[in-house]
Amino acid sequence: MEEFFIFAALASFVAFLLPWRHRALAGTAGWACMALYLFAELPHYFSVNNFFYPTLALLSVPFVWVTAKRLRAGDRNVLYLTRAAAVASLIYIPFGYTVLGDWLIGVVVGQIGWWLAVLGVNYAMVDWNMFARNGFRIEIILACTGIQSMAIMLGVAAAVPTDLRQKVLAFLLIVPVIYVLNIFRNVYVILAYTGQWYQFLPEIASNGEYGYESFFWAHNVLCELGALVALVVIAYLLFLVIPDLGKMVDALYQTYRDEFRRAIAKDR
Repeated sequence: MEEFFIFAALASFVAFLLPWRHRALAGTAGWACMALYLFAELPHYFSVNNFFYPTLALLSVPFVWVTAKRLRAGDRNVLYLTRAAAVASLIYIPFGYTVLGDWLIGVVVGQIGWWLAVLGVNYAMVDWNMFARNGFRIEIILACTGIQSMAIMLGVAAAVPTDLRQKVLAFLLIVPVIYVLNIFRNVYVILAYTGQWYQFLPEIASNGEYGYESFFWAHNVLCELGALVALVVIAYLLFLVIPDLGKMVDALYQTYRDEFRRAIAKDR
């Protein structure tokens, strides 16, 4: 079911990028399918004590409602936002659902292994993408490659019209930086989990699995927060390279704020 929503979203966003009169409807369908995908993934997120994406799923409901309304009204900035989502989908989905994903995972695994060797860390490979050390195992999956963040940020960079210089600078700011930071993130999580660095509050963080609390604090808490800070910094620098992005974000903030205020006022 999850794959159905993903490919439905991709088809809808591709249709949105085409110059025809039903672009708004196609864009709305794309956003709705992405929200449904988040809800379909809830059992997985809860199983690994990850509450970021469940929260995102809940917030997606009012977001899709306002977005659909503004797309029908022809709001230029919401159209830009939807173009960002469309571009991000076109970049990410081929990696998520074709052999490109395994290729990228293999590249990341090789570079993680290289850094572990440089640091003098002894480890074993129990599968082509699974590191083992001290009796603990960590599997490198597509989410560990940083492709999601890169796709999102490249989509943001493509939201508004830009010249060649801005396109090149935006690419260099996003892809190499996120990729390198992500390699170090993976190395850190492997060391923290297999070295059992964070044996705190196992009653709420262990997930019923011995030693899992170190993975929880390293991956689900510290790295999630670190990734958020890194993306905020990259976004800030991206706004300096493409000033129109800042104007778009400010207009979007006012648009969604006003729509939510009006909705709340009607309910009173």
